[in-house]
Amino acid sequence: MFLDPDFLNSSDYLMDTDDNGSSVDSTIIRPWEYYQNETMGPPYLNITCEMPISYAVPLYGYLMPILLVITMVANTLIVVVLSRRHMRTPTNVVLMAMALCDLFTLLIPAPWLIYMYTFGNHYKPLNPVSLCHTWSLMHEHLPNLFHTASIWLTLVLAVQRYIYVCHAPVARRFCTMPNVYKCVGYTMCASALHQVPRMFESDYSLMKVLWNNQTVDVCIKSDAYWVQELITANVYYCVYYMFRVAFVHLLPCIALVTLNLLLFRALKQAQKRRDILLSSNKKAPKTECRKMRESNCTTLMLIVVVSVFLLVEIPLAVVTILHIISSMVIEFLDYHVANTLIIFSNFFITLSYPINFAIYCGMSRQFRETFKELFITDSANARNGSSRYSIVNGPRTCTNETVL
Repeated sequence: MFLDPDFLNSSDYLMDTDDNGSSVDSTIIRPWEYYQNETMGPPYLNITCEMPISYAVPLYGYLMPILLVITMVANTLIVVVLSRRHMRTPTNVVLMAMALCDLFTLLIPAPWLIYMYTFGNHYKPLNPVSLCHTWSLMHEHLPNLFHTASIWLTLVLAVQRYIYVCHAPVARRFCTMPNVYKCVGYTMCASALHQVPRMFESDYSLMKVLWNNQTVDVCIKSDAYWVQELITANVYYCVYYMFRVAFVHLLPCIALVTLNLLLFRALKQAQKRRDILLSSNKKAPKTECRKMRESNCTTLMLIVVVSVFLLVEIPLAVVTILHIISSMVIEFLDYHVANTLIIFSNFFITLSYPINFAIYCGMSRQFRETFKELFITDSANARNGSSRYSIVNGPRTCTNETVL
């Protein structure tokens, strides 16, 4: 969850709640220092006040567990199909890595989402300190790591397909299995490095408060020493979010839009060449026409995958950019509205994860055939050993592997 570190205000304090978890305004809980000195203490880690709870509970608590099950099934099937020996191609490796990153993006925070929002524990004090660190790690940092990797892998996928379609001789040299494995590894490492500082940016301590007429411990979040003294919080958060806006949201989205347009133009040109070939030579080899048709279908499929990605990512990028402008230039952003938009953006992003499985099944004959071979007995018995295909590159011949 993307939140301004300075966003917490005087309303972000633990409150007593009724049995249904709704807040009771007349019983706001203060730290002991408040009663002694009549001053407000530091902000508590209060899950209820981190986001609009009226939207978080139905989306994260009720719909997200269902979406988790669907995503686990769909992405597991994608990985199983693409990991088959005859399906291992450079493009399929990227698609499989994307499926795994999307799965982990949703799977890692799922236990906390279920505990907090499905079971209605978001209003309860969170302690001890180790649990507060775990909440931050699993709810924000690790999901951001895998989501960032998925964004960059989508860019890798688009670049690779563009090279296959528009610069086939270059593809023979660079789009190889060893190179794609290295590229996926470098992408994961870069994503991890991007999130490492965030995993150590905060310190947690405990403070005793009154809650439900009991004295309980609750976590207090503060910036780590190295953030406060060595860098300063303003510099640290500005640098981080500017980097994220530039290299995780803005530039990848611009590059993907550009590559999508170039691929679409190449697709139209390839379709015209195919029509000319068929019209000028009625006896054109069927295998050549079939290869061209499958290549066009694959390009169209990847255009759809990237378009769905852009459709759900651009709103989150816009909110992030507005947050940076509001923080650095002039404060104009209503953070209640911003956090509401973030909740819906995050939900639609996760909703897009299982859609890729439907796209593969609907637009890739090779994916469907391999899926049937694995999970439908009759189809597997009907298949012979010679019809091995990849999702992207058609029959596995040396020429097909490098040209597309």
